[in-house]
Amino acid sequence: MQTQTSSTAMPSPTKKSFKAKMLEAREDAIIQSVNRLLSEKGFDAMTVDEVANEVGIAKASLYKHFASKEDLACAAMVKVMQKAQIFVRDCQAQSIAPLDKIKQVARWTMALQLQGQMPSLPSQNSSLRATLMASKDYMDGLMEITDVLGAWIESAQNDGCLNAELPPIAVLYTLFARACDPVLEFLQMSELYSDEQILDMVMSSCFNGLAIKK
Repeated sequence: MQTQTSSTAMPSPTKKSFKAKMLEAREDAIIQSVNRLLSEKGFDAMTVDEVANEVGIAKASLYKHFASKEDLACAAMVKVMQKAQIFVRDCQAQSIAPLDKIKQVARWTMALQLQGQMPSLPSQNSSLRATLMASKDYMDGLMEITDVLGAWIESAQNDGCLNAELPPIAVLYTLFARACDPVLEFLQMSELYSDEQILDMVMSSCFNGLAIKK
C-alpha cells in the first residue's frame, strides 16, 4: 500500500497591497500631525480641519480613517503608549535598582514632552475619557505600565530609596504628572537653559524635593 503524501502547502505570509501600504502611511502621517498639534495646542484647541490641512487631505478623507476628534486623540495616545511599553520593557531587562528604573522612565517621558511628542489631553472630558477607556490597546498598555511602575515603587520604598509614608498610588500619579508638567514648557520658553539642563532641574525637584538638606 502506498502512503499518500499531503500536497497542502504552508500558506505564505500575506503581503500588503500597495493600497493598504498607502492607507497605513496616511494614517501614520495623520497620527504624527495629531501628536504634534496636541502637544502644541492641546485637545480643546486642536481642530479636525487643522489635521486634514496639515496632512494635505480632505476632511471627508480623514473621517474614513478616524470617525471623530476623540478617535484622533486616542490613536495618538495609543502610539505613545506603545513607545512607553517598549521603553519600560527595556528598563526591566536592565540590572539596576528599581529607583534608577523609575528615574529613567520619568526622564524619558519629560524628554518626549520637550521634543513636542507628548500629547496634551484635558483631565476633564467625558467623551475623550470614554474613547480612551474603550480602546483595548490603550488600556492594556496603561495597565502594563502601571503594574510595572507600581512594583518598582514598592521595591524602592522597601529599600528606603523612596518615602515609605507616601501611598504607592500617590507616587505613581506624581510620575504620570511629569509627562505633562507645565514647568518643562515654561523653562524651555525662557530660552535660558538647554533641554538637558531642564531635565536635570525637574528631575532633581521631583526626586530630591525643594528643601535644603541639613
